[in-house]
Amino acid sequence: MTTRQIAILALAAAGLMAAPAAAQTTYPKNDYAKPAAWLCWPGKAGDACAIDMTTTVIKADGSSTVETFKADPKAPIDCFYVYPTVSNDPGVVSDMTANAEELNVVKQQLARFGSKCRIYAPLYRQFTLTALRGMVEGKPMPGATDPAVRQVGYNDVLDAWNHYLGSENRGRGVVLIGHSQGSGVLQRMIAAEIDGKPVQKQLVSALILGSNLPVTRGQDTGQFKSIPLCKTASQTGCAISYVTFRDTIPPPANTRFGKVANPDMEAACVNPAALNGRTELHAYLSNQANIASSAAPTPEWVKGKPNPKTPFVSLPGLISGQCVSKDGFNYLEAHLNADPADARTDVINGDVTGPGGVVAKDWGLHLIDANIAMGDLVEVVGQQAKTYVGKR
Repeated sequence: MTTRQIAILALAAAGLMAAPAAAQTTYPKNDYAKPAAWLCWPGKAGDACAIDMTTTVIKADGSSTVETFKADPKAPIDCFYVYPTVSNDPGVVSDMTANAEELNVVKQQLARFGSKCRIYAPLYRQFTLTALRGMVEGKPMPGATDPAVRQVGYNDVLDAWNHYLGSENRGRGVVLIGHSQGSGVLQRMIAAEIDGKPVQKQLVSALILGSNLPVTRGQDTGQFKSIPLCKTASQTGCAISYVTFRDTIPPPANTRFGKVANPDMEAACVNPAALNGRTELHAYLSNQANIASSAAPTPEWVKGKPNPKTPFVSLPGLISGQCVSKDGFNYLEAHLNADPADARTDVINGDVTGPGGVVAKDWGLHLIDANIAMGDLVEVVGQQAKTYVGKR
């Protein structure tokens, strides 16, 4: 894989390729008044977020408890989510059918927020994993360079956002959540449609995960002119953004995560755990193999014992994190607190792997950017919701 191919893949997956000046292909508008155009919508039949989120909490001595989950249909705020590059559809642009990959990503990255907010997640015609693989292999699919391809997903999300605002929001506060390509779409939309506009007063926060949010060096704003980075868990109208790398595999020179092109700016890093004064990351890890294109099998969570049957596991005290600035990169550095006396695994999955299981170091822990701090993110959103409602 060449440096240029890696750069193209990273930029496309993060949704950071430049917006086109003009479109060459016409894509008809989706009708977001139809429930089928949404993965998650409160009360929708077949709501992809109305799923089992039960978690086995495993302590250092190997003992465990089961943590149940319940969404709050009367949550005081909303969450609007744009998912990352997941589609395995055969074309350059995905269709509007929810397949296993779309259903799985909302399970991993979104549904848990249902305890704090009503969830809205539109389907959109994204640039597919299939097309990205073709670019990496030097065999771009027909239409992959069409400028309209870079616009159709953004247009879809904007249409969905406007439909949500017009039909469902009714002045409620909203958290915007994205990852990778989804974060890139949200960065564009927030800058163009929310930042400095009347609707900004309804922004509870923006979670821009797995993507580089540019901020002026030493400051809390940049691409977003009037939406600063969050400094406390109760602050509202602010942004949380980070990309994740292991402390044992820091960002290599060829990665496009953790840095931005503008020399006067840097990539934002906000550790959601640190907003509550902690370094321990409250992770919710998938208890299933091969999530989000990872080829690694599910770890043996407790050495010598069969794995639990719940969809998720939580391992208190096993993973810690801090935002660091090293070698020109800003990122969330994850540390595994491996201890021979700890009965639990010393392994967590999350690396992107290639043929033969070779780790793509430039991707870091991109696959679990959301999972690795999910408990912290949900907790912060809950505190922000209380602050927002208290001010109304």
